[in-house]
Amino acid sequence: MPVPDRTTTRDLWAAVHAERAALADQLSTLDDEQWAAPSLCGRWSVREVVAHLTAAASVGRVRWLTSVLGARFDVDLHNQRRLVEHLGASPQDTLAGLRRVVTSTTAASGHTPAWLGEVVVHGQDIRRPLGLPATTPPGRAETVARFFASRDFTVPSRTTGEGLRLRADDSGLDVGTGLEVVGPTVALTMVLAGRAAFLEDLSGPGVPTVAGRIAG
Repeated sequence: MPVPDRTTTRDLWAAVHAERAALADQLSTLDDEQWAAPSLCGRWSVREVVAHLTAAASVGRVRWLTSVLGARFDVDLHNQRRLVEHLGASPQDTLAGLRRVVTSTTAASGHTPAWLGEVVVHGQDIRRPLGLPATTPPGRAETVARFFASRDFTVPSRTTGEGLRLRADDSGLDVGTGLEVVGPTVALTMVLAGRAAFLEDLSGPGVPTVAGRIAG
């Protein structure tokens, strides 16, 4: 039987702040070439992903709605405009912006697990291509994975995992029924978020199904 997640909103925001702080510390070691490197997040560079994280921590519900309306409900355009707003003149400016919002609780909605997922996923979008070590504890990633498995929010995560048993080998995550997909909690979280690069960390008869859904 699945174990219910009793994480409080206060716990979730503390986890968000810890994730931002850890990422900012790692980013302080990057050179200009690394800042310009491609991330796992579409066409965005590492620096652009960081600016996006700062924007997400700076835009509340009213401003988000205003921005999306101004973009005629084109969320990609909204994201790009807010990203540019927080990019700064240099990578150092971009990093300073992230540091300023480390303890922010501003968000576009009350779905706090999603905002933890925002920094966990985008943190890995940066770390993986740069070969930086993951710092997210499995238990923290488990909270995000459970949320992703329960609903389609900003990504079709529930649809990606539908009809499968997702089981972590480093946490208590064990959700769903069907063909099994097994691996580290962070990798399961990233695959639910549509990141094919993490499929290689997983095993089990359900992996081809997940791969096909991500590719599709």
